[in-house]
Amino acid sequence: MKRRAFITLLGSAAAAWPLAARAQQTTKVPRIGFLGLAPASASASRVEALRAGLRDHGYVEGKDIVIEFRWAEGVEQLPELAAELVRMNVDVIFAPSSTFVEPARQATKTIPIVFALHADPVGVGHVASLARPGGNITGLSSLLTELEQIPVEFTHNLRA
Repeated sequence: MKRRAFITLLGSAAAAWPLAARAQQTTKVPRIGFLGLAPASASASRVEALRAGLRDHGYVEGKDIVIEFRWAEGVEQLPELAAELVRMNVDVIFAPSSTFVEPARQATKTIPIVFALHADPVGVGHVASLARPGGNITGLSSLLTELEQIPVEFTHNLRA
C-alpha cells in the first residue's frame, strides 16, 4: 500500500511541476524603440497617436508595453541611437518617416522596423516591393513617385 501511495504522490508531483514552474515565470513586456528628432515636443501629436493606437488594441504604456524613446539633436546622431535600441534588444523599432529607416536598417537585419510614412521605400531599397516588402522593414508609403509622373497620353485625354 505504501508503494502505491508513493507512486501516486510522485506522479502527482511530476504532473504539477510544469504548472508550478510556469506560474513562477514572468511575462515579457514588449518594448518599442522610437527614433525621433529633438525636441520631443515637436513630435507630441505623433507620439500621442501611437499611444492611442496601442490603447485601441489593448496595450497600456507602462503596463502591457514599454516605449523606449531616443531623441536625436540632429540626423547625424540617428545611427548611434538606432544601435542603442538594438543593444537594448527592443522588439520593434518605430521609424516615423523615411529619414529614420536607413539608420535603423543599418543597425539591424532582424528586429522589425515599422515606418509611419515613407516617400519611396522601394526606390530607396528599404523594401523589395509594396505588396511583399520582405526583410524586416514595413510600413505605409505615400506613393509620391507614382503621382509625380503623369504620362503625356493621359494629359491629352483630360483635355478631350
